[in-house]
Amino acid sequence: MQGTDNGLGSPAELKDPNYFPPLAKAIPLGIQHVLAMFVSNVTPAIIIAGAAGFGYGSNSPDFPQMIYMIQMSMLFAGVATLFQTIGFGPVGARLPIVQGTSFAFIPIMIPIVAGKGVEAMAPLMGGVLIGGIFHACLAPFVGKIRFALPPLVTGLVVTMIGLALVKVGIQYAAGGVPAIGTPEYGSLLNWTVALSVIVVTLALKFFARGMLSVSAVLVGLIAGYALAAALGMVNFGNVGRAASFALPNPFHFGFEFSIAAIVGFCLMAIISAIETVGDVSGITKGGAGREATDKEITGATYADGLGTAIAGIFGALPNTSFSQNVGLIAMTGVMSRHVVTIGAIFLIIAGFVPKVGALISTVPIEVLGGGVIVMFGMVVAAGVAMLSDVDWTRRNMVIFAVSLSIGLGLQLEPGALQHLPSTAKVLLSSGLLPSAFLAIVLNLLLPEELSAESTEELSGGMGSKKHPAE
Repeated sequence: MQGTDNGLGSPAELKDPNYFPPLAKAIPLGIQHVLAMFVSNVTPAIIIAGAAGFGYGSNSPDFPQMIYMIQMSMLFAGVATLFQTIGFGPVGARLPIVQGTSFAFIPIMIPIVAGKGVEAMAPLMGGVLIGGIFHACLAPFVGKIRFALPPLVTGLVVTMIGLALVKVGIQYAAGGVPAIGTPEYGSLLNWTVALSVIVVTLALKFFARGMLSVSAVLVGLIAGYALAAALGMVNFGNVGRAASFALPNPFHFGFEFSIAAIVGFCLMAIISAIETVGDVSGITKGGAGREATDKEITGATYADGLGTAIAGIFGALPNTSFSQNVGLIAMTGVMSRHVVTIGAIFLIIAGFVPKVGALISTVPIEVLGGGVIVMFGMVVAAGVAMLSDVDWTRRNMVIFAVSLSIGLGLQLEPGALQHLPSTAKVLLSSGLLPSAFLAIVLNLLLPEELSAESTEELSGGMGSKKHPAE
């Protein structure tokens, strides 16, 4: 898709964020950006609604609230993307950055809402709003805090996010949380549908090229959806009842201040801000062959935070820049921010049409399970890839070991925190925050050198292998 052969423009124009390709080419390119991020964008709303108890299979009268959250995910991903591509004042990188609902915050959100129904959404949205404002306030300083988040820390955090989510994928593939304890849970029918998604996704990812490979998860979900429909697992009742047009409601779920939610979202905002810096750098390097400017990084962070805060007002979840779209820019070679603006407009239009959200809600949870097993596994893999850049000295091994052990252990055994106050319990049981906190503090405090003997005692003989520190 690169070059002048397709009538896109000259090589110099393609590297210019301000270049506007011919509309006949720009519209399909914009839709590609939407397709590449669509599934990832709406999945967090489905997961949080399910964790709260009004999602798939719950038979809750509040099920339409999940449809509303899906709708808001699309609308405010589009709005936040416009903040990045068009910008105003200091807000926005004026680069082809696609914003979408973030997976990173899910491990923090699940303990806040777990089993508490729609009532849990008010404190959650309070946390999203305050966390977004805090995120925007980081913009002038984000470059200065990068030293505290080297690949050892960011790789561990991303790995922990993926590890926290893989359980969700397996539960969905088996039939969803409400089905646990019933004969249907983990049935051959459920796994057949989920595995069909995984097989098609992997086949396209490895053997297809171009856009088919980029949107492999989406195509895999469509294939699984077709199989589920043929097996009688799809119900279109909600689509007929949904409106054709609806405006978002400010403070739809209400608004409450929760210390646990606010602290959790503010701490995760720091990690998210650093992730955005990486995405901005990836876009300028991959699309234009240059480093990102301080102005672009600051503007992107402002847009990240502001987009999240506004999303919280209307009942959507935190936004962040989407890394898969960085790869798409490298693939197409088109750096135009106007192409991404067109994609954002499509998202906004979809966000005003509840029937789109209702149609997404007809996707059986087993189909979604197949997709999220792949997506969440890729989150873990991305974390491992970041960790491959770490110089594995004995010091770094100990930091990683302690942070991972405590974080993952608390996540697997939250009952160990039963005597703590509720706020501390919510923050620590995610596993993500204690892992990140320990990794950051230990990395800043521990001396650079650690002798071979000091790790030999800790590792039961497994520290005797050659390491860079020796």
